[in-house]
Amino acid sequence: MARYDVAFIGHYTKDTIVSSTGTRVVNGGACNYGANVAARMGLSTAVVTRLAQQDWSVVDRLQSLGVAVFARATPQSTCLRLVYPTADVDQRTIHVTSTAGAFTPDEVRGISARAWLIGASMRTELGLDVLRALRRKRTLLVADIQSFLRINQDGILVTAPWPEKADVLARLDILKTDAVEAKLLTGESDIHAAAKMIASWGPRELVLTHRDGLLVLAEGKFSQARFAPRRLVGRSGRGDTCIAAYVSRRLDASPADATQWAASVTSLKLEAEGPFQRQIHEVQSLLSSGKLQL
Repeated sequence: MARYDVAFIGHYTKDTIVSSTGTRVVNGGACNYGANVAARMGLSTAVVTRLAQQDWSVVDRLQSLGVAVFARATPQSTCLRLVYPTADVDQRTIHVTSTAGAFTPDEVRGISARAWLIGASMRTELGLDVLRALRRKRTLLVADIQSFLRINQDGILVTAPWPEKADVLARLDILKTDAVEAKLLTGESDIHAAAKMIASWGPRELVLTHRDGLLVLAEGKFSQARFAPRRLVGRSGRGDTCIAAYVSRRLDASPADATQWAASVTSLKLEAEGPFQRQIHEVQSLLSSGKLQL
């Protein structure tokens, strides 16, 4: 059985980003954003994904970084249109124009990793059958809450009631959410209170991103750090990058250390659209600058 430090599962997404600065097409998807982080950190990295043959250049790019890509060719890729109507980067509408279908347990069979990260675009992408298959592995199981909260309703991604919430959360070691999703789940505007409530439902660690940075609840303690990009260009993929950086560092570091590391990586990613492509010495330089302190 092949074994890696970190494995990601989720669709590659072809993202059309519409904002006040114009319209661009960007290669997205949590697996793509995440694998770029882990591979550039020097970790052995795997990706399980689905996409159309016409978008296979993304597979080639990941493989050039040393990522093992287990990709299934599908009639079409998952294509999203992300519209940012105002300067508030946390407010957006996501339109779905096509999808690459659902994963099956067979697609994760024979792949082992110290940590598995679930980053689906919507609930129908990855069901409880795959989640159970991953939980049976000896691994740190991590998921982004959007993988289960969001559904495709008439071509738009919206949050919807989540009947399997207790079943899913009981199986997770680390959960990533953002401030908007946390409030939807708990009704709490205060992110500390929301984090405590969600953690009480199962996950032993919670990573919560918000406009200004991230908050982590782990081992009963809070850690936090600020995002400090010199310019804000690449909002899409912020959370995917952040949780990938946190987990990749957390494999061998404390929650507090992983929090600072994730803030540094994410800050640099926010300076450009697309996946993180900076040098690790730049991450370390920003860490030592003191700019990440809240």
